[in-house]
Amino acid sequence: MKQFYSFIKKEFYQIFRDKRTLLILLVMPVILVILLGYAINTELNDVRIAVFDPSKDTETRHVIERFRASKYFSVIKELDTKSEINDVFKGGNMDMVIVFPENFSARLHKREANIQLIVDGTDPNQAYMLTGYAGGVLSSYQMELLERYDIPVQIQTETRMLYNPQAKSAYNFVPGVMGLILTLICAMMTSVSIVREKEMGTMEVLLASPMKPIQIILSKMAPYFVLSITTLVIILLLAVFVMGVPIRGSLFWLALSSVLFIIVALSLGLLISTLVDKQMSALLVSGIGLMMPVLVFSGLIFPIENIPWVLRWISDVIPARWYIAIVRKIMIEGVGVQFFIKELCIIVVMALVLITVAWKNFKVRLC
Repeated sequence: MKQFYSFIKKEFYQIFRDKRTLLILLVMPVILVILLGYAINTELNDVRIAVFDPSKDTETRHVIERFRASKYFSVIKELDTKSEINDVFKGGNMDMVIVFPENFSARLHKREANIQLIVDGTDPNQAYMLTGYAGGVLSSYQMELLERYDIPVQIQTETRMLYNPQAKSAYNFVPGVMGLILTLICAMMTSVSIVREKEMGTMEVLLASPMKPIQIILSKMAPYFVLSITTLVIILLLAVFVMGVPIRGSLFWLALSSVLFIIVALSLGLLISTLVDKQMSALLVSGIGLMMPVLVFSGLIFPIENIPWVLRWISDVIPARWYIAIVRKIMIEGVGVQFFIKELCIIVVMALVLITVAWKNFKVRLC
């Protein structure tokens, strides 16, 4: 029994001497609870809505003010023509558009009033929540009218989902899954491949060969680049022919954006390989360290608008967030490059930064 306690004591000493183990056991759970507790939020906040109001009468002003007063909605634009509706959605500047008919007040008193709610259907769950919240605001207004006029007033609502009228969930998840899979495959496999050479002691042998270090690194990355392209093609084929997700936009821009994102993910794996020396550590960092942020902070499952603004800084530095946004705009919305040029430029900058940092770290560690 004394030897048994001695072994337990020894294991405790080893754990306390290993700072990385302590971080995983004690610090990581605290960080995950705090981050996920605030980031996973199914409520809607600061929903951006625009209004098309051709009648501009007293009753439409009352309805608009109801939405302004709600803590869930922000009326940020009033449209002059119906043609502007598609433009505000294509630019990604709006979550919902409220369309009033002409002579709304007269229709209301004749019990013929109707309001159209137009939402972005690329995320069906969020679209249903948006219309549900809006329906609650309108119901409250109808109760106010009942008290004011002492007659039952019924406002009919018509919901229209742009880009995904059938409300298929695949339209939302396929772009997100593409970002997640490419991130994990590229980063995890690249980091493990290079760390394996370090762990086995063969990296020095490779550096002693006539090949230059950059050639060695590129030769390690090249197979995973080809495999990632193959994976991308398979995912797109499954999405289109099995799941029925269309590619409404340019296939060229989709391919170019995907190649740039693959380069970013490969560079991220290379950076991880410069920070760790063991394959298991590389798997933990690239697997758990990348998968959870991508799932939570990239917009794959939960809308970024629901995340507190402090945690959105984390979302801003996750490459998958910008790639998923590009894929959704190309595949589902079918918009031109002018509507996702910002996201594309961010991915290019991330690729340059990660390649530079990873390469400098790698040279220092190998020299």
